[in-house]
Amino acid sequence: MSRYILQRLFGLVGVLFGVSIVLFLALHLAPGDPAQLLLGPLVRPDDLARLREELGLDRPLPIQYVTWLGHVLQGDLGRSIASHRPVLIEIVERFQATALLAGASLLISAVVGITVGVLAAINRGGWIDRASMVLALISMSTPSFWLGMVFIIVFSLVLGVLPGSGMISPRGDGGVLDVLAHLILPALTLAAVPTAVISRLTRSSMLEVIGLDYVRTARGKGLSEQRLVIGHVVPNALIGVATLVGIEAGYLLAGAVLVETVFAWPGLGSLLVTSILKRDFPLVQGGVMLIALSYVLINLATDLAYAYLDPRIRYG
Repeated sequence: MSRYILQRLFGLVGVLFGVSIVLFLALHLAPGDPAQLLLGPLVRPDDLARLREELGLDRPLPIQYVTWLGHVLQGDLGRSIASHRPVLIEIVERFQATALLAGASLLISAVVGITVGVLAAINRGGWIDRASMVLALISMSTPSFWLGMVFIIVFSLVLGVLPGSGMISPRGDGGVLDVLAHLILPALTLAAVPTAVISRLTRSSMLEVIGLDYVRTARGKGLSEQRLVIGHVVPNALIGVATLVGIEAGYLLAGAVLVETVFAWPGLGSLLVTSILKRDFPLVQGGVMLIALSYVLINLATDLAYAYLDPRIRYG
């Protein structure tokens, strides 16, 4: 196991290195000049050249990348071009809100998705099965930003039962209940697609396990259907689902960008959108690298969890 973990950690470093190169080139080769955006269109050429020199934008791209990477390896992500604050402080503050949103969405996706998938499998061919699979297909086909706007119109503007933007109310106390009220709509929006995917995989895994010989043998020995499903079918069917839940956790962190923008949720995703528009290279690079690091660590944790979920799985 320790050898496998070491190999994965080396692979993790390689993945992050590749992400850093692609990200750096994509940002710096895209049209637009951060110095020009900061100073405006009427800036004098000498002032523009001076600011570009201060920001290091006048150097060749390889030199800029090596300089940036050297600072990152020392734990220094630089300073935001727009706010002049340390990038690490900016992204850590916003990442907490994103983690809260992604965690709530993952909880909803796992609980609802697994429950619906199990019910659909044990009622195969019935109305529960057909209705749940139709809803799952619709959910997977609906863009998250469109669903979010529908939720805002219905529950916030028409019914007025839930807030449609922000994380706390301007006149609220910012307590737990206030945050939870603002969390409901964005969490449901972000959880829509993962819930559908998890429910479909749970159903197919359940049906596969139900058809195995040991299940038929246990049923033939007179074991009740409830004990059979809960004690034998569900635990074995969820081994494959656990993989998907881990993958969806990474997806939720990265996919929160659109949802945070729609609901004005003060997370890392909305910060990255604003930073991209401002061409704030250090902030975008730091935020994306944090998301990439979180994604690969979650996948590593999911792989390691296999050994505990299924004793037959061993890593060499």
